[in-house]
Amino acid sequence: MIRALYTAATGMNAQQTNIDNVAHNLANVNTVGFKKSRVEFEDLVYQEIRTAGAQASATTEAPIGLEVGLGTRAVATSRNFSAGNLRNTNAPLDLAIQGAGFFQVTLPDGTLAYTRAGNFHLDGQGLIVTNEGYAIEPQITIPPDATTVSISRDGVVSALIAGQTAAEQLGTIELAHFANPAGLRPLGGNLFAATTASGEPEVGAPGIDGRGTLAQGFLEDSNVSVVEEMVNMILGQRAYEANSRVVRAADEMLSQVNNLAR
Repeated sequence: MIRALYTAATGMNAQQTNIDNVAHNLANVNTVGFKKSRVEFEDLVYQEIRTAGAQASATTEAPIGLEVGLGTRAVATSRNFSAGNLRNTNAPLDLAIQGAGFFQVTLPDGTLAYTRAGNFHLDGQGLIVTNEGYAIEPQITIPPDATTVSISRDGVVSALIAGQTAAEQLGTIELAHFANPAGLRPLGGNLFAATTASGEPEVGAPGIDGRGTLAQGFLEDSNVSVVEEMVNMILGQRAYEANSRVVRAADEMLSQVNNLAR
């Protein structure tokens, strides 16, 4: 009975983590480029009371063993990088990736981070930057006298300068592709960092070697499904309640045992 208390407590802790993850997904339902995640669980160690194949008598062996499990725990959050819906904004610096890949941005410490959020802006020097002011890599500067900015599907950035009749190419936006995007480490702020689990980034022009293409004037919405997360929340809540009832049942059994001495 004491074992049941602790086992059920592990289930309650695991479901609390599950509900925390659902809350995080729902909180980011309107976050550009956000990718939902799910919690993965595994069972804990078993207390082996009798081993399968143990000698049951002089001539027979036990066909099965007797083990008592000690609960569960959360071991990972698996991120789903399926594409979100594209939303038309008509803003010239709004970009969506159609397919695989990440934009590259330079952090203040000089390291690179990766994002699916393409809601870019211009800073005071004309650099294309994120909402936090991080410049995309490679850096591209838009002249202050540019009247229009055009970004092709393969990442070529062109601008029509006042007084000119032909557009001028300013650079190419490159995308990074990873063998295992789920291994990226989330940094917050719609950013990810590469890890040994994600593999080294394969960087190049959009539309080549498995990288997606760009859509100017569009943003990729979060891939969170509110209905799916509400179902997950209900399932997690019911599982939490079931484990709490096990705690209550074990407590009542212990109370009855204590009353035997009276």
